[in-house]
Amino acid sequence: QVQLVESGGGLVQAGGSLRLSCAAVGRTFSDYAMGWFRLAPGKEREFVAAIDYNGVKAYYSDSVKGRFTISRDNAQNMVYLEMESLKPEDTALYYCAADAKPYCLGYGCLGGRAPNLGAWGPGTQVTVSS
Repeated sequence: QVQLVESGGGLVQAGGSLRLSCAAVGRTFSDYAMGWFRLAPGKEREFVAAIDYNGVKAYYSDSVKGRFTISRDNAQNMVYLEMESLKPEDTALYYCAADAKPYCLGYGCLGGRAPNLGAWGPGTQVTVSS
């Protein structure tokens, strides 16, 4: 199973930007859709963004659409989340995750009601001040 490690989180003022990175270790990385989720104290896990296994299409939650951009580099086993115009409500632990099944396409793979995550990282903290 693929192992994931996030980096790039930190403290930033409202309106600022951050770029999160997710390094994957696994020879089958390119077979799986990848996504970013976030978890804040007192809240349920929230879907943020996902990208198809082939990197052709991306999907976003309404709360981040237009501000965040997900991308992947299968050759380097990396997934990124470019975050712009950050808001205090974006404060959360962000982690990347891989779909449990390979070759899934579409929003429902990871953005559905009950995504089946095959692997996820320990997360990286993003804190946005007012």
